[in-house]
Amino acid sequence: MSLRTLNAKDATDLDKDLMSVGAFSLDQLMELAGLSVSQAVYQVHPPEKGKRVLVAVGPGNNGGDGLVAARHLWHYGYQPTIFYPKQSKNELYQRLSEQLKNLGVPFTDDFEGALKDTDHVVDSIFGFSFSGEVREPFAAVITAMENTKVPVTAVDAPSSWSIEDGPPSSGPGAKFNPENLISLTAPKPLVSHFKGRHFVGGRFLPPSVAQKYNLDMPEYKGVEQIVELPAGQNTKTQEVQ
Repeated sequence: MSLRTLNAKDATDLDKDLMSVGAFSLDQLMELAGLSVSQAVYQVHPPEKGKRVLVAVGPGNNGGDGLVAARHLWHYGYQPTIFYPKQSKNELYQRLSEQLKNLGVPFTDDFEGALKDTDHVVDSIFGFSFSGEVREPFAAVITAMENTKVPVTAVDAPSSWSIEDGPPSSGPGAKFNPENLISLTAPKPLVSHFKGRHFVGGRFLPPSVAQKYNLDMPEYKGVEQIVELPAGQNTKTQEVQ
């Protein structure tokens, strides 16, 4: 099974279609994405391997997915800690943060300190819309994830990577290749550079939308929201006509 990839422009257009013709709200999509992320973490790092999970949260939708995933992980029995230095004033993100605080989930300003006391990291800093230069405080965080021996699960894209071209040629993230990746809705072209375990989470995509973007629908088992692609899985790059 080869899954077609979705470039940045088409990923943006697909999200717009989901919220218009698909009748999804942003918080619904974020909830579904975060649930997929939490299941991927459970698959690669079940609680018996260590319950401490450090979630690096960015300022946009990718960060929101991480906040949702952290809440689900808490309910699975993990002990998440949140690094969220650029907190949004948007009501949705404030509610997601408050939900975690109501569970007693700690927030930290010291990523590198927290990294020394964790068993797993979720990278939800930048997603498919990222472009340009990585700035502080995230440059130091990406460098820390690049150098740590703690396993990392990236959400939709390893932070700092170009969606089309993969890791940058230099600077933060140039040698960042996390152990795990969860692609949301569909894989992005960067997966041709990825070497670890790769999951897809998109068990909410209406067939009509999948057909418009020529996307393959993987076979999800039981009640699972994710599918793991075999090692070395080939993907087919394409553009919507």
